[in-house]
Amino acid sequence: MRRFNGYIFDLDGTVYLGPDALPGAVEAIGELRRGGARCVFLSNKPIESVATYEAKLKGLGIPVAPGDVLNSSVVMARYLSRMAPGARVYLIGEDPLAEEILKVGCTLTSDPRLTDIVVVSWDRHFTYKKLDDALQAILLGARFVATHPDRTCPVPGGVVADAAGMIAAVEAVSGKQCEEITGKPSPWTIEIALERLGVPKEESIMVGDRLETDMRMGFNAGIATAVVLTGITTRAHLEASPVHPQYVIESLRDLL
Repeated sequence: MRRFNGYIFDLDGTVYLGPDALPGAVEAIGELRRGGARCVFLSNKPIESVATYEAKLKGLGIPVAPGDVLNSSVVMARYLSRMAPGARVYLIGEDPLAEEILKVGCTLTSDPRLTDIVVVSWDRHFTYKKLDDALQAILLGARFVATHPDRTCPVPGGVVADAAGMIAAVEAVSGKQCEEITGKPSPWTIEIALERLGVPKEESIMVGDRLETDMRMGFNAGIATAVVLTGITTRAHLEASPVHPQYVIESLRDLL
């Protein structure tokens, strides 16, 4: 495996799992940086703030500078600032995402009648009322977008339900398909990641544990891809998948 000048790392299942760094992750990232490589960290997970991710990485021994960490909340905020500036948002999601939406000048509403756009994300407090409010807003003409398509999120000992369940619920009751999902593998995400990386595409690689998001995004963007087998993807998944990364590695240690 050749060395690259820029690395975009997924987080959950790639760099760490739960509170702990995965084997070889800290050492590999440190060695790549000492060799002059740029590293950006990217997650679809919107239930924690970028500042929380930064603190976690630093606590694991991975120094990060402002702008090195990006998640789907930041990507959604950029999308709204460009495609629906000043919109009134009905949010199915949690506080870190709400904070990013407010930063770009949108407002949050709890009234379906005053909603311009419904934003659906991972929400661990998802309720019937939220589902019905989203339905009523969409029936009244509100747009319907979402942060990320992940079905599950890896945790120590298994997985937990993720945003795909909330998106599917709103689609089912409204009869409307979500018009835009801005997180991985969307071009909205890779655009910001490459901006932050500051390295030409041909010198960059996407490293992650999901075929349908991390690897597909890298492939669609025309950059190299490496799937790591410390998270969601197994060798059985690779054999059955139409997505074929250029590299398959057991852990980040193999980047060296």
